[in-house]
Amino acid sequence: MIELNDFSIGYGKRALLKDVSATIGSGSLTALIGRNGSGKSTLLRAIAGLNGSFDGIISIDGHDLRSMRPQRLATTVALVTTERTRVANLHCEDVVAMGRAPYTNWIGRMQEIDRQIVSHALSAVGMSDYARRTMDSMSDGECQRIMIARALAQTTPVILLDEPTSFLDLPNRYDLCRLLHRLAHEEGKCILFSTHELDIALKLSDSIALIDPPALHCLPTEKMIGSNMIPRLFGIEIGMG
Repeated sequence: MIELNDFSIGYGKRALLKDVSATIGSGSLTALIGRNGSGKSTLLRAIAGLNGSFDGIISIDGHDLRSMRPQRLATTVALVTTERTRVANLHCEDVVAMGRAPYTNWIGRMQEIDRQIVSHALSAVGMSDYARRTMDSMSDGECQRIMIARALAQTTPVILLDEPTSFLDLPNRYDLCRLLHRLAHEEGKCILFSTHELDIALKLSDSIALIDPPALHCLPTEKMIGSNMIPRLFGIEIGMG
C-alpha cells in the first residue's frame, strides 16, 4: 500500500502536486494518468525513493519512506522504467536475477531459493522458454515482460512502472496491462503504472490516479468514469465501452 499525506512536489516555483493525500491499495492495479508534464514520472520517482525533493509524507506498507534504509527500500519498492535493455549476450534469466541483488550475499552469489524465485518470476510473465535467450534478440514486448519479471524477482509489495506500454503496438499494450492486472491480483501486489493510454487504463485498471495539478484524485475506475474529471481535463468523451 502507498499512502501520501500532505504531499507536495514540483520544480522551481512550479507546484506539480500540493498538499495531496491519497491511498493506493494492495492487490490492485492503478493507472496514473494526466496531461503531458503534469508530474507522473516525478511522482513515481519520489515514491521509488529517487527524488527526495518533496514535502509531506510518503508511506509504504506503513513505513515512512524517508526513514527507510536503501536495503529496506530495495525490498519494498521495485521500479520498471521505459529504458530499453539491449545488451548483447545478456541472457534473460540473468536480467531477472538482478532483482535478487538485495537478498544475495556480499559477493552476489544466488542460493537455491533465489534461483527458484527467478524461475517463478519468468513463469509468471510467460517467459520461461526465453530464459536463455539474449536480450538483444528480443522484441520490445518480450523485453518489457523480462523487466517486469525482474521486478517480481525483487519480491517487493509495491511495483511502479513508468509508461510500460511505450514502444509497443496496440495488441501488446493490452496484453501487457492484462498481465499487470493478473499479477496485482494473483501476487497481491500494489502496482502503479503511468500511461497515456486512457482506453487501456479505463478498461483494465482497478483504480485511476488522476493528476490535475496541483491535485491528485484517486478513485475506483467506475467512479472516476462517472466523475466527469477525465472529460474536463482531456476534453474527450468516455464510457464504459
